[in-house]
Amino acid sequence: MVKLPTVREYMDTEICTLSPETDIREAVTFLLNNRRTGAPVVNADNEVLGLLSEYDCLRLLAMGTDAEQPEGTVADFMTEEPTTVPPRMNVYYAAGLFMGTRFRRFPVVEDGKLVGAITRFDILHAINTKI
Repeated sequence: MVKLPTVREYMDTEICTLSPETDIREAVTFLLNNRRTGAPVVNADNEVLGLLSEYDCLRLLAMGTDAEQPEGTVADFMTEEPTTVPPRMNVYYAAGLFMGTRFRRFPVVEDGKLVGAITRFDILHAINTKI
C-alpha cells in the first residue's frame, strides 16, 4: 500500500492568529505587517472560531462611503465556521478542497485545537516534491 503525503508534512506550524475582539483596522495592519492573506481567528483555548481573509477585509471599502469606512472587530468581518482539515488528511484530498473555495488557507485542527495551517502554496511544494 502506498503511503500518501499528508497535510502534516507540509503545513505551517508557526501561525499568525487573531482574536475575535481585535479591532478590524488593527487586524488589517497585522495581516499586512506579517505578509499574510488571512489568519485563523481563535479563542483563548486555541479553538478556531473563524478565518479573516483579505476577501473579508475588502468589505471595509465595499461597505464604506466616500467619507468613512465601517468600523468593528474581527468577529464582525470574519468568515465563521471555516473549512478546517485534520493533519492526517492526504494532500491530494486537500488540493481538491482548495479547488472548491476562494480561501487560500485552511486551519489545521487536531483534537479541537489549532495546530497549523495549510495553504495553496504549501500544496505546490507537495506537487514539486511528490509528483
